[in-house]
Amino acid sequence: MNRALDEKLLSVLVCPVTRKPLRYDAEAQELISETAGLAFPIRDGAAIMLVEEARRLNPDA
Repeated sequence: MNRALDEKLLSVLVCPVTRKPLRYDAEAQELISETAGLAFPIRDGAAIMLVEEARRLNPDA
């Protein structure tokens, strides 16, 4: 089940690596840090902001 992420929460969350804003990908249920090249998963409506849980956007980098 895809849950919508709270807009207020999204406005205060930042990348734990770069401290830059994140982009919400509703379809993939991820928060994207373009600067860090990471996608943080959202599970059961909770953003998992751990670098070790993030997916690399460019696995060759």
